[in-house]
Amino acid sequence: MDAAGTEIADGAVLIRDGWVAQVGSTADLAPLAAAADEVVDLSGCVVLPGLINTHHHMYQTLTRALPAAQDAELFGWLQALYPVWARMTPDMLRTATQVAMAELMLSGCTTSSDHLYLFPNGCRLEDTIDAAHTLGLRFTATRGAMSVGRSAGGLPPDDLVESEPAILRDMQRLVEQFHDPQPGSLVQIALAPCSPFSVSPGLMRDSARLARSLGVRLHTHLAENSNDVAYSRERFGKTPAEYAEELEWVGPDVWHAHCVHLDAPGTARFAETGTGIAHCPCSNMRLASGIAPSPAWRAAGVRVGLGVDGSASNDGAHLLGEVRQAMLLARVGHGPAAMTARQALALATTGGAQVLGRSDIGHLAPGMAADLAIFPVDSLALAGQHDPVAALVFCTPPAVRHLLVQGAWRVRDGQLLGADTAVLAERQRAHARVLLA
Repeated sequence: MDAAGTEIADGAVLIRDGWVAQVGSTADLAPLAAAADEVVDLSGCVVLPGLINTHHHMYQTLTRALPAAQDAELFGWLQALYPVWARMTPDMLRTATQVAMAELMLSGCTTSSDHLYLFPNGCRLEDTIDAAHTLGLRFTATRGAMSVGRSAGGLPPDDLVESEPAILRDMQRLVEQFHDPQPGSLVQIALAPCSPFSVSPGLMRDSARLARSLGVRLHTHLAENSNDVAYSRERFGKTPAEYAEELEWVGPDVWHAHCVHLDAPGTARFAETGTGIAHCPCSNMRLASGIAPSPAWRAAGVRVGLGVDGSASNDGAHLLGEVRQAMLLARVGHGPAAMTARQALALATTGGAQVLGRSDIGHLAPGMAADLAIFPVDSLALAGQHDPVAALVFCTPPAVRHLLVQGAWRVRDGQLLGADTAVLAERQRAHARVLLA
């Protein structure tokens, strides 16, 4: 997925100490095989750079297909779910995060961000970081926050918001304790006040300044649906893009989720400033938020990655499936040539790396982290295909056969190595039953 669109038929990759050492044809690299610790035959497979997920709410796997929230738009959906999420415990959060990560990894994801913005009953961002350590997923954990409750004109209940001084103190603590800026790092921290309708302008501005003083990135939701835009206009007298810029929330260290209703001047400004977007097609369709102008973003030069969003608005996290939906939705909204299969894959590889500010992942070349997603193309669902790369997107998306993160096996022969998925699923079901009881 490099800028030249390089594809190598009958290819090979040499990994040394967690990094890509060489990429080329099997014939060119065959003389190196005798000195390798391990040689793996990947006949019948396509090897991609590990897929990158730029927006998620992993705790929401506890509330998939909740009846009260099945047929609502964003604001009604949130109001139905806030009281349920308020009962979440730390053990529930850890399990839900592992479930989300396992689901992502089995779909080819090697790097994911997560936007955790509520912390009831002693829940901490550390609970999600522990889950990533257990499974070996490369992880950008964002310290989200809500500070404006219903009594102050916000959307969330008052008992789910925090005081702004406490939020800022905890943001700084987490960055100092966990953020690793080095190439190949497995854990990074970003600061992520939740949305214009749940935090104050002061917290938005203060968190932006804190992030830049600490050298970390910024993330929030923006212009997700028409009600979101109306709220910004009514409360702040500005479009979402104007509001973001006024509060110093544009730049190459910022990425916004959704942006379905980002206007043309906002798109141009995002392109000029290097501001990124996490495009979440499944969630946008599920909540009827609209069809994002993703071809216009790309044409303008905006950095665009892909996000599965929370598993209560998707309600799944198959990242290769999200690639397919991104392509199909772009075509529904903007014509059959609006997005090719390879352009859609680029959103989840090179695009995701740009959005997360990572120069060490996103394509396979010497010196890059050895994050590989290896998909079979010899299954019944892909039988008869004539373009194995495009078939991964046009056909039913397969599960990954193998997955490596920094050269370490994380999925092998379709089996997740960091956890027993049957045990994990049963623990999740038990937590979900208690949460709704």
